[in-house]
Amino acid sequence: MKSIQIDVPEGTNIIIGQSHFIKTTEDIHDALVNSVPGIKFGLAFCESSGPRLVRCEGTSEDLKKLAAKNALEIGAGHCFVVYLQGTYPINVLNDLKNVSEICQIYCATSNPVQVIIVESGQGRGIIGVIDGGSPLGIETEKDVQERRSFLRKIGYRL
Repeated sequence: MKSIQIDVPEGTNIIIGQSHFIKTTEDIHDALVNSVPGIKFGLAFCESSGPRLVRCEGTSEDLKKLAAKNALEIGAGHCFVVYLQGTYPINVLNDLKNVSEICQIYCATSNPVQVIIVESGQGRGIIGVIDGGSPLGIETEKDVQERRSFLRKIGYRL
């Protein structure tokens, strides 16, 4: 077992998941461009049979390269990595969950991420992820007000 630190640059979000078919690459591409007009994203998918390549799609070459680098580092068959810029995962997650070959979403975040993998003679698999840090306490009434204010500021509550 080992953990792999994933790059999540400032201003980006990442979604990591598991799928089951090479068609995933184009289907995720379609789901994302249909979710948010003008979306900027990069996607990489680890093929687990045949030539076993990291397959890439996206609307941003920089994000595609970042996704490919991190997907190759994870190296688990049929996993995918999506980087988003200028939008939040909440805007695309339901559409991704409706992609028929997606089996699992491990995380959707802008936090630092570690992917916990296990390796056998056959290959690698994702056990889970560590998304950000552990809680430092329980929110106070002031924290509640700040949270609610933030959600309204970014347009997710009226």
